[in-house]
Amino acid sequence: MGRRVHKRGEQLELTKLRRKRDKNGQWRGGARAGAGRPSFKNLGLGRASERHLTRPELSARHPVHIVMRACDEVGSLRSHAVFAAIREATIQVYKHEETFRIVHFSIQKTHIHLLVEANDKHALSLGMKAFGISAAKHINALVSAARGARRRRRGSVFTDRYHATVLTNPRQVRHCISYVLNNWRHHGADRDRLKRTWKIDPYASGLSFDGWKERENKPYFETPSGYFGPLVAWPRTYFLSTGWRRYGLIGIHEVPGGGDE
Repeated sequence: MGRRVHKRGEQLELTKLRRKRDKNGQWRGGARAGAGRPSFKNLGLGRASERHLTRPELSARHPVHIVMRACDEVGSLRSHAVFAAIREATIQVYKHEETFRIVHFSIQKTHIHLLVEANDKHALSLGMKAFGISAAKHINALVSAARGARRRRRGSVFTDRYHATVLTNPRQVRHCISYVLNNWRHHGADRDRLKRTWKIDPYASGLSFDGWKERENKPYFETPSGYFGPLVAWPRTYFLSTGWRRYGLIGIHEVPGGGDE
């Protein structure tokens, strides 16, 4: 049995010794450009996944902003069918309402935003697992139907772990509510030909939100015929219920800035 190498310098020398020339005279083995695991970008998979670090402890008084990114194969999420699928997923997680609640959400082309409340990080994990499984099941069924019965899609709909940001002060929460509910303006989806008659994103939970500046102008908030809104919970934390209002109500024409999602 050979001697175990501990020092970095000795390891580098050993690596050099292991390098050999092939029959064409090219060096093989050892450290070289392009070696190692390829990046997500080089593989054409877009952004890298969230780092698999231990989630920090979570206080029940702090809301959480969640971002879930979808696989390219799924296509755009902004459709009536996907909205209905996400609505079914919110119904599935409603049974966890004592420990986990989805208060706001919006669906963009490649990702979903959620504003949630959870008693602790374990409740957050269970609630997000229930939501993700249900959403994937219904969205896969939609993709399969579009392809035909012989090409049933299975497996992941969302590319990686969800990204979670804990919100710890009222100003941050106010900004995040506007960012989630007005995110279609951030991406320019409000200028889509089919959406010009909407003042509020039809693929979000804004219709049930009571914090709009324009709430007194009721035509903005009448439920259109045939529209079935998502099942979201009323907030129970101080930050999401009343604390954020210290910094002003939210306008339906606000265009969120910052970030690319």
